[in-house]
Amino acid sequence: MVTVRPDGAFSVNSVGLDRAPFPLSFSLAEGAGHWVVHATAAQAAELADVLAHAAKDTIVVVDVATNSFLDEEYVQWRPSRIAAAQGTTCASHQLGALATGVVGLGDEMLVMRCDELTGFLDGWSPYELALVGVPNRPNGDQLDELALAVGTARHDRPVLPTLPGCRLWYSGHDDCYVRVESSDLGPCLAVLGRLLTLLAGSALVVDAVPVEVAEPADTLVETLVAESRQWIGRLGDVSRNAVTVSLSATSEPWRLAQPLPDRVDRTAVYDVVGATWRLTAPQRHG
Repeated sequence: MVTVRPDGAFSVNSVGLDRAPFPLSFSLAEGAGHWVVHATAAQAAELADVLAHAAKDTIVVVDVATNSFLDEEYVQWRPSRIAAAQGTTCASHQLGALATGVVGLGDEMLVMRCDELTGFLDGWSPYELALVGVPNRPNGDQLDELALAVGTARHDRPVLPTLPGCRLWYSGHDDCYVRVESSDLGPCLAVLGRLLTLLAGSALVVDAVPVEVAEPADTLVETLVAESRQWIGRLGDVSRNAVTVSLSATSEPWRLAQPLPDRVDRTAVYDVVGATWRLTAPQRHG
């Protein structure tokens, strides 16, 4: 079960001047032996366990920006101070001149076991976060090499192929936009399953009380991705017993300025009582 909170990404974000609900969007691509997902809407904390599982061993936080931890001069705390306040066991690595003037790379890296990530992100919001999953505990020279690779990567292309030995790249923007790159398809499918769960849960939150929502089975997510690698979803009918998510397959990734499609190709239904998901039969369009 996933705890969906009232301040989750689908609840606090909106689109346009009329503040329309923010849609689920999911786009999957493959290249150079890696999988890349661009998606909305999820906060880093809402994906923490998914990312930790994908990293498998060690996580290196390479960049973090937040308004949640500021000193009396309104300057952000250093990542290591944030980690200490969160009770996170980690090592700090100073980058110094390596990070000077480099967008997307902080001047301090944090190295932690993957099971520390959920606690590190609990209760606060980074509006920028980038992290890497590595198979072993890197030494100082390896961290410098990683920083150099991240700092020189072109972010309009997949980043993970430029990070030898790494198995995960995550970048979050505005605590809403998600980019996940993985050497394994599984974590990318898990992102889609989590997005469905978070969207359905956002409709069930009442009086600011968190709710527990079951995730869809792997087979449901695999069915969707087999039909299309790009989906847009929005809430349909909602009752105390069921939540429906209307899903539209698209030929291109969704962008913020684009209108949402009218046609519905699939409907995912969450049974609140039974805590189960099902897909309706594909819609036929004449």
